[in-house]
Amino acid sequence: MSDKINWFPGHMKKALGIIGENLGLVDAVLYVLDARAPGACINPGFEKILNEKPRLYILNKADLVDDGYLKLWSEYFRKSGHACTAVNSATGITSGVIKEVRTLLAEKIQRYKDKGVKKTLRIMVIGIPNSGKSTLINSIGGKKKTATGDKPGVTKTKQWVKISDGIEMLDTPGALWPNLEDQEAAKNLFFIGSIKPEIFDNTELALMLIERLKETAPDKLESRYGLPPTENIAPTEILEIIAKNRGNVVKGGEADFDRTAIALLDDFKKARIGRIGLEKPDIQ
Repeated sequence: MSDKINWFPGHMKKALGIIGENLGLVDAVLYVLDARAPGACINPGFEKILNEKPRLYILNKADLVDDGYLKLWSEYFRKSGHACTAVNSATGITSGVIKEVRTLLAEKIQRYKDKGVKKTLRIMVIGIPNSGKSTLINSIGGKKKTATGDKPGVTKTKQWVKISDGIEMLDTPGALWPNLEDQEAAKNLFFIGSIKPEIFDNTELALMLIERLKETAPDKLESRYGLPPTENIAPTEILEIIAKNRGNVVKGGEADFDRTAIALLDDFKKARIGRIGLEKPDIQ
């Protein structure tokens, strides 16, 4: 992929407006990131307006990556001065989030307690499309309170959600920035489903993913598909081997690349290839 990826989501300005207008109303921000590519999920537009607002980074979909990878990212955020916790909102494993929020806001809670006031914590939830913001809120709240879906752009506007007597959460639209200079990060956003893949066909996207897996998890790629060492094998040849190993062929015995590509992308999405993180933090 030689050309720079550019996209212009129409709701980026709207999302930033909602965040900016409501930031003064909340006590803290939950910043939801897909654990497979946390760095790529950080929107520079969000960072510019959050300033010093207390925030808790949520490494969501933690079941899709290995524990050592999660530890690296958790340490990275904590060394950056921010709280961080790992969850899997899709299966309801979010028990640590409220505890982390209360720890983050302990001083503020105590000040209100000293005054005899029961403080209602108001928390804004932000993130890029398909990071799992609404699913997280529903999981913490114990029942379906916001619309969710396994595709980008389900949340269209802000939604205040009462979690309990003492906590309210503000769900906001996911938003991508108009362009992304880091093309490797852009690819990661396609792989995890945060960008609609219309600008690529399935085969193109699968070949890019194979190239990435050769770098990040060659042993898991080889094990899943019964491949020889892939270091010196081109992605196209790898996809062809996978197709023929699986019997995905068309008339004449040629590899069915599209069918195989769809299967490979689904395998990655559902962690059948393995629990794989796509990028490591820049730890000094």
